[in-house]
Amino acid sequence: MPTAQAQVIATYSRRMRLRLADDTEVEARIKGKKLKPVCGDYVTAEPIDNEGEWLITGICDRENALARPNMRGKVEVLAANVDLLIVVAAAAPEPDWFILDRYLAAAENMRVDSVVVFNKTDLVTGDVETTKALGDYAQSGYPVLLCSAETESGIEELNQVIRDQTAIIVGQSGVGKSSIINVLMGGQTQRTKEISTKTGEGKHTTVNSMMLDLPEGGRIIDSPGVRDYAPALDSIPAVVMGFREIEKAGHDCRFANCRHLREPGCAVKSGVENDIISARRYESYRRLLFLTEKLDQRS
Repeated sequence: MPTAQAQVIATYSRRMRLRLADDTEVEARIKGKKLKPVCGDYVTAEPIDNEGEWLITGICDRENALARPNMRGKVEVLAANVDLLIVVAAAAPEPDWFILDRYLAAAENMRVDSVVVFNKTDLVTGDVETTKALGDYAQSGYPVLLCSAETESGIEELNQVIRDQTAIIVGQSGVGKSSIINVLMGGQTQRTKEISTKTGEGKHTTVNSMMLDLPEGGRIIDSPGVRDYAPALDSIPAVVMGFREIEKAGHDCRFANCRHLREPGCAVKSGVENDIISARRYESYRRLLFLTEKLDQRS
């Protein structure tokens, strides 16, 4: 059989599960040590003679990639070819809105859609700050969904958003990301699958990442690395792009290279003063800008 294009739907270190064009699933290993496919990647692969496995020979161009710096400061790709970033906050633990803004900024730079989901609504007692923050996201053009993985309220609406898309769920620890995935999967989420080779390597191997097909349509890429994903933006233009309302207002600034801090004739600062741009979101922008500048000075 000639080389075929397939999608990576699960990873086990240097072993993968692929979905072929006819929806057949096969186990595969990677040719050489330089190739580093991730869940969601489209790859070229070919069957290995006299074996049940396939060999991954190349990675096709990515539409986008979810990446973060690793412990050595190098960029580590966690997933690829994503359509939707689902950013989750919850009634408990207390929301860190700055973290949410960083996730949304990453989505803007990846050029993927994003939705804000507020989980554990069964615990809400009328928090004014939360209501204002969620209103800020809606004002900025982000869909905002209220749900409870405990009571399953709002889950059907989330299913409708994900349908026919490949999504990733991110958020602070403890907000219920895994619980939301389990409910979306109908309680049938499978965390591990067995792979078998002629040498016996990899049997009962714990999956690093997996693309889960949702019963009502759509897919979710799930992995510990993605769930704990902490995005980092590497330039001032990336930070500006990360805040859609600030990027849009910036077109009306007096100076084309305005950073929207202390420059005269800044349309962004004017928007904040007139409550057109959220003051809280603007403060997140400032914090992320200063953080990016600090990291840039160290490199």
